[in-house]
Amino acid sequence: MRSLRAYGAREPRAAVTTAGVLLVVSAAILLVLPVLWAAVHLRTPAVVLVTACALAADLLTLLVLLPAAAALADFVFFGALLIVIAVLLVRANRTQERLVAALQRRLTVDSLTGLATRRAFDEALETAMSRSYPGGTALVLIDVDSFKSINDQHGHPVGDDVLVHLAQVLRGHIRTDDAVLSRLGGDELAVLLPGCGRHVAARRADELLHAVRAEPLALPDGTLLSLSISLGVAHVPRFSRDRRALYASADAALYDAKRAGRGQVALASARRTTAASGGA
Repeated sequence: MRSLRAYGAREPRAAVTTAGVLLVVSAAILLVLPVLWAAVHLRTPAVVLVTACALAADLLTLLVLLPAAAALADFVFFGALLIVIAVLLVRANRTQERLVAALQRRLTVDSLTGLATRRAFDEALETAMSRSYPGGTALVLIDVDSFKSINDQHGHPVGDDVLVHLAQVLRGHIRTDDAVLSRLGGDELAVLLPGCGRHVAARRADELLHAVRAEPLALPDGTLLSLSISLGVAHVPRFSRDRRALYASADAALYDAKRAGRGQVALASARRTTAASGGA
């Protein structure tokens, strides 16, 4: 009988202990969830705040359910685990953000010249063509004269140096706040000029032509390589969504400049651009 009464006395205490353990585990799980969510979706200061609140709530819960010594021991273990989880998730999130930013940069910035890529240029052109600028929108296409001969004579590394040098020269003579300078591919570059009139665009293209002539490329052996470019200019004076027509007109003007002897600017006629766009 005595052993049965002792067993009966121990059974309620065991039940209470089991219930307390379950409550502690349940509270820990509930406190981990907001920290996990914050570490994935929020910035570091917010993650620190949420984690601190979770730790404070955990300590209060443990002090209510357990003796002080046991509560502090469990708090140290759980707190360390929670902090490690938060730190690891924040670092993983930062790594992912850096990878996404690097990928976006590769999509919008040419790795060789630092100019806008074709994708970024197409987006800027579409935006410009969807707005009504007082002066219209102009497009300048640029091609390096005899670029294949440069590669054949000096090698492709020098060809790359030519493109980098050309990008630097053009960037120095183009205001990036009102223009988009892009490398479309190979040795073909483009300058998008929103809010720029037809004859102003032609004058700015002529300035680029002379700037490139005035700044030859210094080769590794010290010799200077003179560069020449051909430029085709097209312009739409009003709102238009036909960006392909503007590009086609500028491209045709570029080939006019090359057929005329290269190293010059050709301006597409307003009639040609209007016809390309399907206008009257």
